[in-house]
Amino acid sequence: MKSVDVNKLSDGIEAPLWMFWKRRRYVVVLMAFLGFLNAYTMRVNLSVAIVAMTANRTILHENGTVSYEKHFDWSSSVQGHVLSSFFYGYILTQIPGGYISNRFGANNVFGVGVGTTAILTLLTPTAAYAGIGWLFAVRVLEGMFQGVSFPCMHVLWSRWAPPSERSRMVMFSFAGVFAGTIIAMPMSGVLAETLSWESIFYVFGTVGCVWYIGWWLIVKRSPEEDTLISFKEKEFILQSLGRVEGEQENIRHPWRAIFTSKAVFALIVANFCENWGFYTLLTQLPTFLKDTMHFEVQTTGFIAALPYFAMGLTLAVAGYLADWFQNKGILTTTQVRRYFNCSAFVMQTVFMVVGAIILEPVATVACIVVAVSMGAFAWCGYAVNHLDLSPKSAGVLMGISNSFATIAGVLSPIVTGYVTANKTDDEWRMVFYIAAGCYMVGFFVYWIWASGELQSWSIEMQERSKQGDNAKDGQFVYDNALRCED
Repeated sequence: MKSVDVNKLSDGIEAPLWMFWKRRRYVVVLMAFLGFLNAYTMRVNLSVAIVAMTANRTILHENGTVSYEKHFDWSSSVQGHVLSSFFYGYILTQIPGGYISNRFGANNVFGVGVGTTAILTLLTPTAAYAGIGWLFAVRVLEGMFQGVSFPCMHVLWSRWAPPSERSRMVMFSFAGVFAGTIIAMPMSGVLAETLSWESIFYVFGTVGCVWYIGWWLIVKRSPEEDTLISFKEKEFILQSLGRVEGEQENIRHPWRAIFTSKAVFALIVANFCENWGFYTLLTQLPTFLKDTMHFEVQTTGFIAALPYFAMGLTLAVAGYLADWFQNKGILTTTQVRRYFNCSAFVMQTVFMVVGAIILEPVATVACIVVAVSMGAFAWCGYAVNHLDLSPKSAGVLMGISNSFATIAGVLSPIVTGYVTANKTDDEWRMVFYIAAGCYMVGFFVYWIWASGELQSWSIEMQERSKQGDNAKDGQFVYDNALRCED
């Protein structure tokens, strides 16, 4: 196909960009945003619910005496294992998520993943009363069905997102992660205080089921399959991506080249390091605020949501700036990814350390808010980077990097549980120092090896797919990959 200057293409739609409903690709973005929102309300609600589930409650007896008991008398280490159980399942479906999305449609895989999670969320209270083993099983299953989310969304964007809008479209959809967290944490606290901890799961599970119906009706696999998209918008997307309508894709991934690519290694490390800090706060912040800052359960939920509210706002700004610098030719794609990602890691390190040293309610919460919000710039680096290196393998690349990142989700709550066994200030400081150390490792690795360029092994893969070569990915792809300029 003849090369096209993607920055000069137009979708032919006269309506201003804020009228998102006029452009089908933006409708897909909105539905993806709501999908991640629902996924994360169901993921993080246990972080607040477990505080209410294990807190002392007052029991007034008929004879007038008062006693105190807990719904579940779990130690901090047991709570850490409960909170991390989600990630045992989450890590299993990362790489398969990218593969099956190419085969069965990313829209179908994402919808089923979030929809099934909603049903499992409705079953969570019953599982908890049945025994901790049942609760573990439900959370592991939830993790498995949500594990496909990020890989298959990259597959969806490889068909829907023009390169000139890639950062902002991906970032806006991912902002649902933080919107979901913002909603889940304070609302979970309110529900626990006013109704019961069980109502947390019933409310969010029901909303998730409603979203799935809308997603199934509205979102299609690609512009070619969407009957409501305008001809000009469809042509704009296809030309921007260098695709031809009706073109059959025979995607075969060069596994050996992928696993020996320095650029892939850089985004894997960055993903792991960012997610260590992110998951540490996502799962442990309500407990930290209660144990060290001495906030009540309902207040804890509202304060714990502040960092994610800040990051949700920052994400929209960061995504726009990343596209602007790139489209104006001020920075190359590689520079955008490297500068955004690494500056975020430095800022996160500084504010996590300062917050740990001070350890005062207002100052420490402010430092946490800034540290988490800076993660938006990191996401404009490594999180979009998969689509730069190889659009056709982006789902698989996200699955690989997110598999390693999920290890952080498994380990960080467990490590925090053991480190904070006595719930002292110094123990919580150590939790913050560990996160800061991870950020600095990510900074050095990503700065040295990151790339925003289409990799040579991806180009060879596309050529071989077009030629219908039935040979397995092997030494030919690998040798070419070694010559790739990272």
